[in-house]
Amino acid sequence: MKKFELGKRHKLCGAVAVDRLFTDRESRSALCYPLRGVWREATVRREGDARFQFVVTVPKKRLRHAVDRVAARRRIREAYRLNHGGIEECRHDDGGAPVDMAFIYVANSVLPSTAIHAAMKRLLGKIHNIDNNSRSDKEA
Repeated sequence: MKKFELGKRHKLCGAVAVDRLFTDRESRSALCYPLRGVWREATVRREGDARFQFVVTVPKKRLRHAVDRVAARRRIREAYRLNHGGIEECRHDDGGAPVDMAFIYVANSVLPSTAIHAAMKRLLGKIHNIDNNSRSDKEA
């Protein structure tokens, strides 16, 4: 049952970490409509932090009403909470480095939870596949 938890240790906190995520040349990104994911290997992690930390962004430019932004943010967090177990287990088994992630909502309206869940599954799969390929290239 622990697999579905999503606590403070999963949040990406701090302006430096978030800035580094968006400005670092080693950051990677992928688009799975209605989500865009940006991720990079973390350089520093404190004791007790989760292996994967993330931040959710819903731009005011896309959704003008705060109610809609909050609803979209909640749906994204719920989709991550339900689907992050597989990627964490795979990453833990191969001893990979911790990862910082950002999920950016790119749709112009609030979409149903099913669409967000499907996009989150595809996006987490891309993160896992691209990350495994880049690590195997570095080892070779």
